[in-house]
Amino acid sequence: MIAVLQDPVRRRLYEYVAAQGREVGRNEAAEAVGVARTLAAHHLDRLAEAGLLESGSRRLTGRSGPGAGRPAKVYTRALVERSVSLPARDYRTAAELLAEVAEEAGLDAGLCAAARRRGEALRGAAAPCGDLAEAMGLLAARGYEPHIEAGEEGEGGEGGEGGLGGVVRMRNCPFHTVAERFPPLVCGMNLALLEGLIGTDGPVRARMDARPGECCVVVEVSKTNEH
Repeated sequence: MIAVLQDPVRRRLYEYVAAQGREVGRNEAAEAVGVARTLAAHHLDRLAEAGLLESGSRRLTGRSGPGAGRPAKVYTRALVERSVSLPARDYRTAAELLAEVAEEAGLDAGLCAAARRRGEALRGAAAPCGDLAEAMGLLAARGYEPHIEAGEEGEGGEGGEGGLGGVVRMRNCPFHTVAERFPPLVCGMNLALLEGLIGTDGPVRARMDARPGECCVVVEVSKTNEH
């Protein structure tokens, strides 16, 4: 699987499809990465064969019946979580056992405090995030795959001076597998981690807003920074 993504064009195609959060056709993917459609189709099919993408077909025109054209092949990121470790390691079992013990012992508050400290340590000496664009950069670096929710505004309104408006949602939860088994514990930990990373007294804030298939936390302009 590592070898599948070593080709730079194939990797760019995978990253583009994964970032869209919807079905992507061959023409769109080819144009996005600047390659011919036939080359894009070859690499997209290889990614599907490797299980990194899922493929299907639909009419991209949205029409049906005579004259609607043939269905086009489309791709989305595979829902199955994959990890590679050489030699084999089993961090997932360790994480689930630790989460189980923490939940049974009622250690939620201690876990959240530790997560907030870890977030602050990751931020280092930097000030709290100044705007949503800066927050998105930090989230992307941590693998959250942030994106601005189209047409949605948070409680904080437009986003402040020169900044993005709306709500930043995240397509990926780095703790997804453990969060599925222990949602209150792990989602609370995740929120505390991001509060430490982004800051709690700056222009933007993190808050809980769970949605199926996405991270349980969103980031928005702080209510105190409304105009």
